[in-house]
Amino acid sequence: MQRSDPAAFARRLFAPLPRRYDLLAEVLSFGQNGRWRRAMVDRVAAAGPATVLDVATGTAGVALQLTERTAARVVGLDLTEAMLRRGAERVRHRGRAGRIRLLVGRAERLPFPDASFDALTFTYLLRYVAEPAATLAELARVVRPGGTVASLEFLTPRNPLWHGCWWLYTRALLPSAGALFGRGWFEVGRFLGPSISAHYRRHPLEWHRRAWEEAGIEAVGVRTMSLGGGLVMWGRRAG
Repeated sequence: MQRSDPAAFARRLFAPLPRRYDLLAEVLSFGQNGRWRRAMVDRVAAAGPATVLDVATGTAGVALQLTERTAARVVGLDLTEAMLRRGAERVRHRGRAGRIRLLVGRAERLPFPDASFDALTFTYLLRYVAEPAATLAELARVVRPGGTVASLEFLTPRNPLWHGCWWLYTRALLPSAGALFGRGWFEVGRFLGPSISAHYRRHPLEWHRRAWEEAGIEAVGVRTMSLGGGLVMWGRRAG
């Protein structure tokens, strides 16, 4: 699916879904989203940051987990206001309004000076930006030298058997399951599998590692999860 403005497309796609987004994320990941998020946050928590920027924060799930696992103050940024409103409700409900600030913004143009944060996380982002390499450079820009960067993305399994199962799940079962919850969920379910496949045809896993390094992130680590359906990456902002 070709989109002239991926960010605008993402905003339209997810704007109707904030109330059920967290359930949706579990369905789309076959129940693995929580485990994948914890693996990403592990990399940040180990560094003990005082400030973290969580990009594509959605309903603030990762931001909340960061405040549970670290003493950091967290800024969550997302381009969809409806998602942030739901995130703000969750933050207030959990008593974390003093440590989490939510902002509308785009990953491609972060409204922060260089080296503003000790760490940065981003989740399910790179398929929704026009220039993933340039976006990675912009994300790295706002992290101080030596700070941690960690991410979570969907992935396509390499094993032919698991790839076949994944293809069937994303092309048939996801849209059918989404249709039970309404038109918006159906559209996301129908879009997700082809979107992931197209992204990795253009940007295979080896490209991701190289793009992180070219963005100024060193000691890049990669962990594929759940038989290749999830991808956690991490690294350290170069001096």
